[in-house]
Amino acid sequence: MRLPAEWEKQSGIQLTWPHCDTEWYGLEDVLGCYVEIACTIIRYEPLMIVCRDIAEARADIDRISAAKGLHPDYEKIFFYEAPLNDTWARDHGGISVYGDAGEKYLYDFVFNGWGLKFAANLDNKITRTIFNQGAFCDDVAGVDMSPYVLEGGSIDTDGCGTLLTTSECLCSVNRNEYLSRDEIEQELKGAFGLDRILWLDHGGIAGDDTDSHVDILARFCSADTIAYMKCEDPADANYEGLAAMEKQLKEFRTKDGKPYRLVPLPLPEPLYLDGYRLPASYANFLIINGAVLLPGAASPMDDVARHRLQQVFPDREIVVIDCRPLLSGHGSLHCITMQFPDGWLRTSPRQDVI
Repeated sequence: MRLPAEWEKQSGIQLTWPHCDTEWYGLEDVLGCYVEIACTIIRYEPLMIVCRDIAEARADIDRISAAKGLHPDYEKIFFYEAPLNDTWARDHGGISVYGDAGEKYLYDFVFNGWGLKFAANLDNKITRTIFNQGAFCDDVAGVDMSPYVLEGGSIDTDGCGTLLTTSECLCSVNRNEYLSRDEIEQELKGAFGLDRILWLDHGGIAGDDTDSHVDILARFCSADTIAYMKCEDPADANYEGLAAMEKQLKEFRTKDGKPYRLVPLPLPEPLYLDGYRLPASYANFLIINGAVLLPGAASPMDDVARHRLQQVFPDREIVVIDCRPLLSGHGSLHCITMQFPDGWLRTSPRQDVI
């Protein structure tokens, strides 16, 4: 088995569309952010939108696009309907895995609302629902990994047999508490064909609800490069944990025994909602065909993060999108998206996009 890296060629991205019953603060601003992200993605590759009602989602896109002067190309957007609790596609979306002979397996792990914190009874069915509607190519096999709980935001890979994750999340109560860390490691190695797992035992971003998903802390950019969040202010609540994480990252080695190239990303200035700090993180970027989408915070640090990622991805455009509205849901750009490798999503013209 092989879990592909995010930078490998993609067939498209999944967004799960917000509506008035999803857990968002300031829905219209959130929808505006979704539309901007959607219109940016389709400049580079197809987009699959899962929504509770196609007409409702189309109306949102048309209304907001007109107001923002955007021009969505509906020939590159593919809609599917499914009941949903919320819209965090990274965590309820299917995970793409290759077999030894190139077989395509769509893993559908249990999603339980980040350790039973939020309702997820509908979200946990989304991947199977759209699979049965024909969202994926005929050679993609759906695989139910129940009862193992795993969110896509909790893991990151170099595509070459190494997984990066956090012990706080994968070993947390209410996920897979019946398994020891060693047993969890064996489950992951078997499912994804891994040679090794790099466990981060430190680090967190204030305001995070996920028990330290790795995709807000540290990300593979290549087999020998990791971008990570770094705090320069000793008075900041994030400082101690991120400093300990940085120390551990410096101790990690590539498969050939060399230190990783480490690329520090700054923290933006603290953002608050009703006195509660929001989990802004530049590590929550999304790699797509020809570009990297960076969640902006209307901060001078946006440009610093953009510049550092441009050095890491010289052949991709770094596109900064203001994602402050998403932080009201305690997530950001990578959290609301899921990528699928080339040849996985069905992207031939469909009646629902005419």
